[in-house]
Amino acid sequence: MSLPVEHPRFIRAVGARTLGVLGYLGGMAILLVETLRWTLRGLFLPRVRFGRKVFMEQMVRVGVRSVGVVMLVQTFIGVILALQLAPTLKDYGQVDKVANIIGAGGFRILGPIITAVVLSGFAGASIAAELGTMVVSEEVEALEAIALNPIRFLVVPRVLATLIMMVLLSVVADLMIAVGGWLASRIALGPAAYMGYFQHMREQLRYRDFFTGLIQAAVFGLLVSGIACFEGLRVRGGAEGVGKATTMTVVYSIVAIVVAACVFTVIFYVFGF
Repeated sequence: MSLPVEHPRFIRAVGARTLGVLGYLGGMAILLVETLRWTLRGLFLPRVRFGRKVFMEQMVRVGVRSVGVVMLVQTFIGVILALQLAPTLKDYGQVDKVANIIGAGGFRILGPIITAVVLSGFAGASIAAELGTMVVSEEVEALEAIALNPIRFLVVPRVLATLIMMVLLSVVADLMIAVGGWLASRIALGPAAYMGYFQHMREQLRYRDFFTGLIQAAVFGLLVSGIACFEGLRVRGGAEGVGKATTMTVVYSIVAIVVAACVFTVIFYVFGF
């Protein structure tokens, strides 16, 4: 019995899409491996430099300039959590546990993941647009023409800056989530919620809650910067290609962040972290 004509077309379409995904993941892996190689060479070989001035500039652009946005967003996340949790906790007479839940959820996952999403739009899109513009204007080809490796001078500083600043911003995010929850408790929930708020949070939190969040933050930073650099360097088609790369950077970064967060959650749950 022969298959309808639509079936082979569907199979070919699925196969092409699968090969495209595998090719994208392979390209990302090669880019990150090369980035790691040049990073190690830059750290241990004095004659190898990877653009320290650019590295500091990227840390300012990626991290320092996004502090205000991250603080604002995470403060409101803390307020939202407190106000959403309070009605249910009141039904069980446990409204004083608002701080416990905000501490555990904020430090373990919400701080890193919300910060990463903010950074994907704030910094990831900017990196992709910048590198894409350099590709379109043939600046990357000019670097290669004078024997300068683009990964060494363009990718490494941006990846390292995003990774480091993502970890530092997550610390700020954790603090602001806690403060946001306290403000909501103080203003709207009454003494039962805010009396001993930070004491309850300290009793709930363990060092592993803090460090598992930082580990995730580092991975999220690596994913956002890696995707942004990869999309920027593969731009084709002028201004339209730059716009597409910028959009795809944000979309792919958010998907990668959510998938990575899910993987980490499963691992931590299985091993009891």
